[in-house]
Amino acid sequence: MTIRLTTLLLALSTLLTPSFSFAKTQRVSVVNRRALAARVRAEFLHAWRGYERYAWGHDELKPLSKTARDWYDEPLYMTQVDALDTLILMGFRKEADRDREFVVKNLNFDKDIYVQNFEITIRHLGGLLSTYQLTGDRRLLRLAEDLGNRLLPAFDSPTGLPYRFVNLRTGKTRGEVTNPAEAGTLLIEFGTLSKLTRRPVFYDKAKRALVETFKRRSAIGLVGSRINVETGEWAGTTSHISGGIDSYYEYLLKCWRLFGDEDCRRMWLESIAAVNGHLADDEGGELWYGQADMRTGRRTATSYGALDAFFPAVLALSGDLARARRLQASSLKMWRAHGIEPERLDYRTMQVSDAEYPLRPEIVESAYYLHTLTGDPRYLGEGAEMFEDFVRHCKTDAGYAALKSVETKEQEDSMESFLFAETFKYFYLLFAPPKTLDFNQIIFNTEAHPIRKTWRR
Repeated sequence: MTIRLTTLLLALSTLLTPSFSFAKTQRVSVVNRRALAARVRAEFLHAWRGYERYAWGHDELKPLSKTARDWYDEPLYMTQVDALDTLILMGFRKEADRDREFVVKNLNFDKDIYVQNFEITIRHLGGLLSTYQLTGDRRLLRLAEDLGNRLLPAFDSPTGLPYRFVNLRTGKTRGEVTNPAEAGTLLIEFGTLSKLTRRPVFYDKAKRALVETFKRRSAIGLVGSRINVETGEWAGTTSHISGGIDSYYEYLLKCWRLFGDEDCRRMWLESIAAVNGHLADDEGGELWYGQADMRTGRRTATSYGALDAFFPAVLALSGDLARARRLQASSLKMWRAHGIEPERLDYRTMQVSDAEYPLRPEIVESAYYLHTLTGDPRYLGEGAEMFEDFVRHCKTDAGYAALKSVETKEQEDSMESFLFAETFKYFYLLFAPPKTLDFNQIIFNTEAHPIRKTWRR
């Protein structure tokens, strides 16, 4: 009897470790957090080793061809900067030290290239500032300040809204049509740089961009999808919470919490009321957020996707746990429809309209926030399920590959740096001991770089 009981317990233990495999109708309610955290570390290291072997000194690894890809004419070490704080949080000291030394000795922003202000801000500026706070290495802060100085000309438009692209050497700009996300997702990084260097110009420029975006909301409180930075006129009037607008709302809330900025508090409260009033959609008892005309609130599409799945985290952080739980359930339904989430689907029909999966982290981010803020173990089970799917479909012998289609599971030769900065980080933090990172003492930027308020005002 004892032998049989022991055998049964061992079998059950196997099901609850990260190596489990289960049918889609099954749900994991109890997980071995320590074993799952260890497995996330192992899978991160597998992908990191692939990057080290085939793409070191370049922006990204192409995991199928085992070659490198750079965003611009010269590499900016996108993956190496984006991964730094995750290496530290996961305890990979040797790898982190090697990476950090390479970055501080080789990263040089004096390049005659046009960079996308938004992407460089959230990945490089955010990554450098976060790692500086984790290590105290002032060389990282000096790099961050140099980058900040080179990005400042992007804000020199008639409206104060930033141009999309800026030349790091000449300061010349281009890209006069932007979107609320690219205009309004800068204050965490520029504001933190301002506080750490005691130079108000960084805070002031980024905050003005956020305010100028908010000022151009419609009479019913919504923003559109595209805006001209020179005229301030909307070039696209569809409103939603997806890519192009998403992190604009995220930063209204987070900048209030990080900096205690009352203007951000007011803008967030007015904005979330409009979003819940006009974009939220109760479809068959499920909560989704769709698209609407910014001026009338008329529903224009019942579209939801991987990028929208960040919103339960934002709702939870704001204290609206009821909506956050309901929306996370919808996001999970989207994931389970094909065993991994598509970039976009029609939530009324559940038909996929964009089948790719670029290794996005947002649904895992929301599971982490909800588990942290509620303590509900269901989010650990959902995270375990998603991690198993993620490994099954995306792992390659050199790293992790995006999917061309969640329906066919055909892989694509792409492994963006946010895999290290966000996807693996949120999986790890979901299962790791809470002491790994004090959630109440940090704010994540939209690239999952944790920022601590180390200044008084």
